[in-house]
Amino acid sequence: MRLRAAMATAVASAGILLAGWQSGAHVADTGTATTTSLSSSATAGGTGTAGGTGTSSGSTTGGSTTAATYDGAAVQTRFGTVQVQVTIQGGKITEVTALQLTDAERKSAQISSRAAPVLRSEVLQAQSASVQTVGGATVTSDAYLTSLQAALDAAHF
Repeated sequence: MRLRAAMATAVASAGILLAGWQSGAHVADTGTATTTSLSSSATAGGTGTAGGTGTSSGSTTGGSTTAATYDGAAVQTRFGTVQVQVTIQGGKITEVTALQLTDAERKSAQISSRAAPVLRSEVLQAQSASVQTVGGATVTSDAYLTSLQAALDAAHF
């Protein structure tokens, strides 16, 4: 009887470890996107690629400073791709726009559409990508913040 219980426990533990490993591998993949996206190359079209690409846009009027827009890395998740664009003006983050959000399933699209405004607000308030993830939208939040950090790195912010 003890042998059967020990075997059941071992199999359950192995299943939990496997699930955690797969989840950790996914997080490691999104972390790699941040590391490899530190190079910034300006593109005329403003199209995002796997690396952060910086595109400057805006104009100088009177005494105001020019706003620069940077696209973050396109981060792949199991629910779809997430990509963020950031606008920096006068040394401050003035706008964060989600170019792509997870949309592999209807539920993930709903979660993303609720999480994006919360993340945007938190980022604008904190003026960095160092904000808490949104509960119930961990995958989207992690990808959003990874893409945002790539854009901020491209901007040397």
